[in-house]
Amino acid sequence: MMRQAARALVAMFAFSALLAAHAQEPALSSQPLRLAIAGLVHGHVSGFLRSAQERHDVQIVAVYEPDAALLKKYGERYSLPDSVLFSDLTLMLDRAKPEAVASFTSTLDHPAIVEAAAARHVTVMMEKPLAVSNADAQRIRAAAGRGGIDVLVNYETTWYANHGAIWTLMKERAAGGEIRKMVALDGHSGPKKINVQPEFFAWLTDPVKNGAGALFDFGCYGANLMTWLMDNRRPIAVTAIAQQFQPDVYPRVDDEATILLEYPRAQGIIQASWNWPFNRKDFEVYGDHGSAIATTGGGGLTIALPNEREHAVTPDPRPADERDSISHLMAVVRGHRKPNALSSLDNNLIVTEILDAARQSARTHARVTLARTADRP
Repeated sequence: MMRQAARALVAMFAFSALLAAHAQEPALSSQPLRLAIAGLVHGHVSGFLRSAQERHDVQIVAVYEPDAALLKKYGERYSLPDSVLFSDLTLMLDRAKPEAVASFTSTLDHPAIVEAAAARHVTVMMEKPLAVSNADAQRIRAAAGRGGIDVLVNYETTWYANHGAIWTLMKERAAGGEIRKMVALDGHSGPKKINVQPEFFAWLTDPVKNGAGALFDFGCYGANLMTWLMDNRRPIAVTAIAQQFQPDVYPRVDDEATILLEYPRAQGIIQASWNWPFNRKDFEVYGDHGSAIATTGGGGLTIALPNEREHAVTPDPRPADERDSISHLMAVVRGHRKPNALSSLDNNLIVTEILDAARQSARTHARVTLARTADRP
């Protein structure tokens, strides 16, 4: 009897200690996300920093950039203390101990960022596209596997409500029938005319650091969406043309590209441009007996279905953890969900295959057949 009472007393003390420990250590999910920025040469970093600083659930714990002048400029512009500014990536990761890294380097530098973060089991989100080549994409895949981390690729169009509505209409409801054709129109008047930052312009127009010109910069959007709607099935073949309409401005890369994707029962047409007089990110999907056309910004959607005239609809808002890149990254890092299909590494490995094949096709003026799945590394 006394032995049972002693055991009960020990159990009570253990339970009390556990409660005390929980009371003293707030749940991780209630704390701001410890986020580090890797690289400042991608122009989208400005908007990202502004958004992050406006939130109470995010803390910028470190910023890495090897260019001292650029690091100083951003530190002053965003009132970042010197203690969070680093010119050494390894030192930043080891000292700041972020929960996640948002990469704003050139596309060529993505593998190095992922490898360093993955070695420390830190999740990485990067600006699109994933990589400049299949070889670099496989480096990223291997590093992510070794580190057991998620790698997310951020596209503006991932957070468009009208794209979510297209998925519901064409895939969940199957209201338009089997998808037969997809058309993506993505472009603007070019990085020179829209006055991107000098450090951004320098690598966007470098065929090594960017992979190509408009072909990679804007071609990735359509490849991402089409891979998603094809349930991550790779196209049979890719055919592309790339031209220079402004060779004096972009002497080393294309500024106009068209990519054709062949699927067993569907086609994809990707139009990518640095020559249009306006910004455009439109996406059209045509099925056996219905269509959906999404317009730039995510709010506009026009559908046509059997026995219904073509009409505009207002898409439902995205779930809270899919309305913007930071909210989604936080949900993934905190273990509330996995990366959505558009942000996922699986999707973007295929996107890289498509872009790599498109570059080869444009160079050789030939249709490029993608390797069978069994032949892939």
